Amino acid sequence: MFQPKLALAALTLEAAAWAALLLGSSSDAALLAYLGAHAAASFLLARVAIVFLPASGKRVPVLLLLAGTGFAVPVLGFVAVILGVVMLHSLPPAKAESLFAALSLPELDSRQRAGKGFRQAGMRSFISNQRAPVAARQRALVALQEVPGHIASPLLRGVLTDASEDIRLLAYGMLDSKEKVINDDIHRASQSYQTAAAGSAARGEAAARLADLYWELVYQELAQGDLRTHALRESLRFTQMALAAAGESAADAALHLRHGRLLQALQQPEEARLAYARALALGMPKTRIVPYLAEVAFATGDYDEVRALMGDLDNWQSLPRLQPVIAYWSRT
Repeated sequence: MFQPKLALAALTLEAAAWAALLLGSSSDAALLAYLGAHAAASFLLARVAIVFLPASGKRVPVLLLLAGTGFAVPVLGFVAVILGVVMLHSLPPAKAESLFAALSLPELDSRQRAGKGFRQAGMRSFISNQRAPVAARQRALVALQEVPGHIASPLLRGVLTDASEDIRLLAYGMLDSKEKVINDDIHRASQSYQTAAAGSAARGEAAARLADLYWELVYQELAQGDLRTHALRESLRFTQMALAAAGESAADAALHLRHGRLLQALQQPEEARLAYARALALGMPKTRIVPYLAEVAFATGDYDEVRALMGDLDNWQSLPRLQPVIAYWSRT
């Protein structure tokens, strides 16, 4: 509540202080008397002015600020405090804004499945972001355990040179764990292959299993350099054994497709072309074979065949990843 007596007392003390200083002696006692009366007047003015300010929990600092302003700047300090209070009341009241708003949860779509959504580009940019918190990046790396290996492994390998030692060690450990799992499966499949009788169906199944496992090392990019070449050759060797054991009539088209991809990876394009042709003859969809045939034609320099093969895929709208390639070859 505004107290006129305090305001009048403040003005009276200030006037008396200046009168004593101007009309009195120039002794130290007169100066001390002025400073004391001026300080008391400044404090009383601050007590009056703070009543007109908005309510705040920090009233003591505001009070000291007003008193200090009046005391530090003679005459003008008083005027500044009074004008400040008047101007504050002349401004429109500020609208209260809420920093947070309550939102209702969206309805759950029963068609969604937890853990199935994944965006490789977004994950790659996040885990390689040096400015992101290391703990958050580690959680993102751990989440890659639920991602297929052929997607997760390149992402993990991309952070093996990261500046954070924790990130590097975690990525290396996850890659090593994936590789150990496959190598353990290879060891068990090798024992089954060795114990199976020559020419038996069990031996052919073990050979097919070994072909799949060695291919997984390549497909998931777990084997690099000479190890990759070794895995390709072993997968090719066991694939050929599985094909021989199954016979041409019972051979799986997917196994011939694998055979062709292995031959192509080992720089044997002509043999790969024959394997792809056998896969087509056994009923493999053309859209799965033609891109590999086009790669073989490109590797051998037969660009006319590449153009013709890409033309065969032009009518297939369900190949979004190949659309830029198809559009390029259709213009050349």
